[in-house]
Amino acid sequence: MKLYAIRHTSVAVKPGICYGQSDVDVAESFHEERKAVKLELSGLQFDKIFSSPLQRCRKLAEHLFPNQPILFDNRLKELNFGDWELKSWDEIYHSPEGKNWMDDYQNLSTLNGESYPQMLGRIAEWLNELKVTEMDKSVVVIHAGVIRILKHLIEGQPMDDLFALFKPPYGSVTIFDLKEINGK
Repeated sequence: MKLYAIRHTSVAVKPGICYGQSDVDVAESFHEERKAVKLELSGLQFDKIFSSPLQRCRKLAEHLFPNQPILFDNRLKELNFGDWELKSWDEIYHSPEGKNWMDDYQNLSTLNGESYPQMLGRIAEWLNELKVTEMDKSVVVIHAGVIRILKHLIEGQPMDDLFALFKPPYGSVTIFDLKEINGK
């Protein structure tokens, strides 16, 4: 089975702001960006369509797949940054808790938020449910952090490498082969 993972389009948030699970809107460039995604997916039919319920993903999913059932799943949300939501990364980094988290972000929870192991657990649960279905092609509209975790779970990519080297652009499509989970 092929899984087409689409990162949401640009957001209406100033650069350098942490927005994780905040329900921020799409940028003014949305219609141009969504047309490019639609063109990339032209001619493809999907058995199931999934999306994060946050509006930046929901709007893209609804524009790409009008009049089709979309399965919105809370497990597909970005990392919950807790008290750091909508604060600048500079402000976060310069706080003792922020510096501590950034030194060990793969293990520690954000301030009153979520840890990457918790996020990985919810995405793995969703992926395991998806793997047991008899589908040929599915699509999911999600966030960069979720795509990175899917690369880790499906392709076995080390998380360190993914955060340092893999930065899926807004409106990009990453294709996964679920027959190849962890190289099997």
